[in-house]
Amino acid sequence: MGTFSIWHWLIVLVVVLVLFGGKGKISSLMGDFGKGLKSFKKGMKEDEAEADQDSPKVTDGSGAHAEAEKDKTASS
Repeated sequence: MGTFSIWHWLIVLVVVLVLFGGKGKISSLMGDFGKGLKSFKKGMKEDEAEADQDSPKVTDGSGAHAEAEKDKTASS
């Protein structure tokens, strides 16, 4: 049987059957993975949108706008 024993071929056969055997296990696994990834990305976008609405934006990088907002809320 060449350089591989019967055990090597049995292991290869089992792996091939698990990966490619019956009802498209690989495609259903990858489909579920894709749905999960898409849902995760959607959740991250929603979190970013909520964070953008809740916090003031700093455009110049100096934090002056954020400091002004803090002073407004502190004096109110």
